[in-house]
Amino acid sequence: MAAGGEAFKHVKKTILSAHKSTLSGEKVSFYNSWAETYDQDVAVLDYRAPSLAANIMSSHFSSDREAAVVLDVACGTGLVARQMKSRGFGHFVGIDGSEAMLRMARESGLYQDLKQCMLGEEPLPVQKDLFDVVVIVGALSIGQVSVGVVRELCKSTKPGGHVCMTTRSNRENVEYKASLERELKQMEDEGLWTCLEVAEVEEWERAVSEDEDGYISGAVYLYKKL
Repeated sequence: MAAGGEAFKHVKKTILSAHKSTLSGEKVSFYNSWAETYDQDVAVLDYRAPSLAANIMSSHFSSDREAAVVLDVACGTGLVARQMKSRGFGHFVGIDGSEAMLRMARESGLYQDLKQCMLGEEPLPVQKDLFDVVVIVGALSIGQVSVGVVRELCKSTKPGGHVCMTTRSNRENVEYKASLERELKQMEDEGLWTCLEVAEVEEWERAVSEDEDGYISGAVYLYKKL
């Protein structure tokens, strides 16, 4: 227990330091420095978003998974692709702002292509209407990627394709989540996509902020492009 407690304290300190980085260059530097230990650190955090998103995406996908082309946005080291691969998906393109994270993703052997891009600051470097599945896990939250990037996700998805997104539901992310949900609903009202499922999850990951204990909650959103 002592070793586990010390590991969690270390991870908590690491993540709280990330929250202090406000400039995009600072955030990229942070993720570059975190890449080597990222997988083991989020395991300590009991970070469930990748598997939760993959489960929900998988439950709604009835086409040929091996042939489906998946765009993994903010792919990091490849945690989401790993989960989706275990559920039969076979073709992945990854995008991330951190070169060190992309290097880890490259070493995983999961991706057919990897591209560097500062999300929310430049257009996604991919073709429109191309992907069967677009997924973004972990990046849609306060201090990370702006809500407006969801329109880019929709543009890159082929008609009839799926877009899977996640966000946290803890106190510091309440306003961001509300803004995100307004944008998702606005896009539905515009006839861009239709909602297939929204899953609110109580135990998302272990809390790291000073005013929260136990686990924080989160949400998975799945939309189908029209």
